[in-house]
Amino acid sequence: MGARRGCPLLEDSFTRLASQSNVYGLAALAGGAGRGDPEGGPEAAGPEGPGGLLVATLKGKVIYFRYQDLRQKLRPVARELQFTYIPVDAEIVSIDSFSKSPPKRGLVVGITFIKDSGDKASPFLNIYCDYEPGSEYNLDSIAQSCLNLELQFTPFQLYHAEVDVGDQPETVFLLSGNDPCIHLYKENKGLHQFEEQPVQNLFPELQELPSNVLWLDVCNIPGSGRRLTAFGCQSGYVRVAQVEQARREILQSWSIQQDGPISKVLVFRLPSCESDPAQNGNGGDQGYSVLVTSTIELSVVYRNVLTHGLADQLTLPASDQHDSVLCALVTDVDFDGAPEILLGTYGQELLCYKYWSSGATGAGAAEAEGSSLPAGEFQLLWKRSFPSPLLSMEYADLTCDGLCELAVVCLKGLHVLQHSLKQTAQCLLERLRQEAARRASHSHVSQQVRDANADGEAAEV
Repeated sequence: MGARRGCPLLEDSFTRLASQSNVYGLAALAGGAGRGDPEGGPEAAGPEGPGGLLVATLKGKVIYFRYQDLRQKLRPVARELQFTYIPVDAEIVSIDSFSKSPPKRGLVVGITFIKDSGDKASPFLNIYCDYEPGSEYNLDSIAQSCLNLELQFTPFQLYHAEVDVGDQPETVFLLSGNDPCIHLYKENKGLHQFEEQPVQNLFPELQELPSNVLWLDVCNIPGSGRRLTAFGCQSGYVRVAQVEQARREILQSWSIQQDGPISKVLVFRLPSCESDPAQNGNGGDQGYSVLVTSTIELSVVYRNVLTHGLADQLTLPASDQHDSVLCALVTDVDFDGAPEILLGTYGQELLCYKYWSSGATGAGAAEAEGSSLPAGEFQLLWKRSFPSPLLSMEYADLTCDGLCELAVVCLKGLHVLQHSLKQTAQCLLERLRQEAARRASHSHVSQQVRDANADGEAAEV
């Protein structure tokens, strides 16, 4: 399996929560870390938002976590935000946030919760957005500007996606429910509020759902006008679709049935993944893959779906040996330009997997032999134990130093892991040496070409 390295992330802080969160309870805010504000007052946000994290708890509390410059030292700070129209006895189900697509400005926060009304439970969606100039990114002002929508279904994941409306990008909320449907909420510019609209108007691939959708992911393919949409259901059903955005046309659709509930689906790229540009129609489409995690089965990656659909499946070894996988991320944590897969389990383990495309041995090579599928496999690179089950994760630059931190919400609280500055500095120096050598080699080759051209011109004379 090759040598395994230890986790390159070190724990920097831990914030205990008043009550536990859930798999939909973490949202990253765009923008800076808000280093001014030593008194904890309204945040002086940058041009793209205040930065930080929102962590929702089951007992109706929302914690705002960020780093502040206090007494000339960067320190983690967590405080409760008072969002209006969330009763003290409410149970928060999901939270999400986004910055509006340019040229519009403003931060939008969505929170779903269930209110105990005695004889029945009443679900709601609250959307917070301040339209007052100067307050569009002020979290305390936003938390008081609420659109309160009563729901006729039990909510699950609250998700945002950018879609082209006419010639302008628009960011909308997508909310899955137990109807089972996906509900779309789009901003009405004239009324300055969000309204529910038929999902088929913008997302035709999200119709006729066979079961409750537990996780949805939408990936716009740059420069193509197309997107990949993937979702996983409580029944184990998984669907992936390629959609042409301008015409709202489903170009391709693939589905598969697994045995247990799907906990996460993520669309991502494997840069080293082989593919056929002729089949994709565009060489830039190469390598789009889909991660699917289950509560009872091995996690799998369906590699290069635009070429092979869901036929090219690679498993993540031992991903079913630490109880259910509850959360996942695909991101580059070792700075080599290729993504790693991070899985968080109920068995209190964080697992990191790496994809190896060449020189593969074992199951990956055996499956590829005698077929049109390329060789390759995922290997467990490292794992790290936590004191309680892992519920959700985000990878974001919380300290504004150019390095992302890994935020992990567990049953007992929020852990923030930072990269080792020593290892990062060594990696940077090595990259600089490689770049200097590349430029020197390029300069040498260019000089040889110039010399050869000069010799040729002299010979002609």
